[in-house]
Amino acid sequence: MRGLGRLPSLARNAWTGYVAALGAVVVVSFSIGLVRGVLHVGNLSMLYLIAVLATAIAFGRGPAVLVSVASFLTFNWFFVEPLHSFWVSDPVEWIALVLFLLTATLTGQLAAAQRLRTEEAEQRKREAVVLYDVVRLIGDPDLESALKSVAERLRLELDLAAVVISLSSEGGYCAQAASGDLEAIHRAGSATQMPAHLLGEGSSPTALQHAAPGRWVRIVPPHSPLLIHAGTDDRIRMVPVRANDSRAGNLILVTVADRPNFGATEDRLLSTVAAQIGLAAERLQLRREATDAEILRRADTLKTALLNAVSHDLRTPLASIIASAGSLLQNDVAWTDQERQEFAQTIEDEARRLNRIVGNLLDLSRIKAGSLQPEKGWYDIGSLLEEVIGRLSGVTAGHDVKIDIPDDLPPIMLDYVEIDEVLSNLVENSAKFAPPGTQIRIGARNGGGEIRVEVENSGPGIRHDALHLLFEPFYRGGKGDTHPEGTGLGLAVAKGLVEAHGGRIWAENRPEGGARFVFTLPLEEASATIEAVETIL
Repeated sequence: MRGLGRLPSLARNAWTGYVAALGAVVVVSFSIGLVRGVLHVGNLSMLYLIAVLATAIAFGRGPAVLVSVASFLTFNWFFVEPLHSFWVSDPVEWIALVLFLLTATLTGQLAAAQRLRTEEAEQRKREAVVLYDVVRLIGDPDLESALKSVAERLRLELDLAAVVISLSSEGGYCAQAASGDLEAIHRAGSATQMPAHLLGEGSSPTALQHAAPGRWVRIVPPHSPLLIHAGTDDRIRMVPVRANDSRAGNLILVTVADRPNFGATEDRLLSTVAAQIGLAAERLQLRREATDAEILRRADTLKTALLNAVSHDLRTPLASIIASAGSLLQNDVAWTDQERQEFAQTIEDEARRLNRIVGNLLDLSRIKAGSLQPEKGWYDIGSLLEEVIGRLSGVTAGHDVKIDIPDDLPPIMLDYVEIDEVLSNLVENSAKFAPPGTQIRIGARNGGGEIRVEVENSGPGIRHDALHLLFEPFYRGGKGDTHPEGTGLGLAVAKGLVEAHGGRIWAENRPEGGARFVFTLPLEEASATIEAVETIL
């Protein structure tokens, strides 16, 4: 791959162009001599224009001027009377020779200028392609991978021995990328300790002028005063990378031996690439700050919700307990046995409610901490369902409860207490939001290597925009925006307990109306164990 701003190989050595120019004059002169010996053709000097044009296109302005002058002298010496003399006897020949020299020189200049514009256009095109590729590469969310790709692309495009990109910031991000041979990369590592060449920022663009790249200056690390007189490593170039108005790192280049100095096009490219890397570092820092802000926002929302739950949902049962207990302690009032029984029942119910709330909070904290480990055993899911329905008969008293469980349902490994809590939360939730007199159906079936449990009601259903929020902590969804009862913890805890068993849980609306809550528990472990037992027997 040819580097930016580099001339073709024949033009890298100036002497090659001039030697080729003289060779072209010799070839054209020999051809004119052959033609004049056979044919009598006028204006053969125009053949030299071919050599002028070819030399100008291939080697540029200097060799083209040499061809023009050499052609003028050669034609005068060998083909204009008197021969082998620079004296011209016919004044008309003088005019022809001068016109030829002017034509050849002008033609060479035009061809050389056109060649220069072609090279500049090619450089601009290559520069634009490289910048486009760099912008695309630097857009990779993985900054380290993006920097690695940019370093490799720059090394190949600029014919460098190594490219090292180093970024660091007080904001916390740090990235390193290198491309090239190990010796050159190691050499680049000493760039910040030894005197090196640094590319300045240059002038900024305005409405009336373009931006200009800075110039290369020699720098000495401030912490190494003894190195001021040390020799600068001419193979190392550094381009500072700035982000958030401060220096965020360096783009370090190690050139190959005897490489020409960077041109203006390459300087402009390096400055732009460094600016793009700085923007990528800024984007990374902004993403991290946005993530931290989102975490803080969610933590604040969770804290607010928890405080609301504690201030309302915990104080409500406590107020009932305190009021009932206080009534029982009143000696100046003659309470009947039925009234005392009601006070005691209220204390028990509210204490159980309070215990459920505290238990859900503790379960949620264990789930969030990742310390929840189900203590599994072999259980029949049908028996577990019937026990839950029996215990919650008071909650479901106003509904028609239907249990649909096939007889061939296999046993499954589960934590009895945790799945009991999941079923209890789902049944209580269905009973709470279903109108009195409607049906609550609880079913289970085997399929796809898992047990699928469904709890559904004939209530108003769930708002479409609330389906993805039901299992969030402290979310309380009902017919309106919130429901006056409950802490919004039950479904969140159920989700954590089911996922701890390797299952899934979700909510959906029934086509015929009402809501359906579904969770699954894997059967693979149970099936394998049953097969092993059957094999032993």
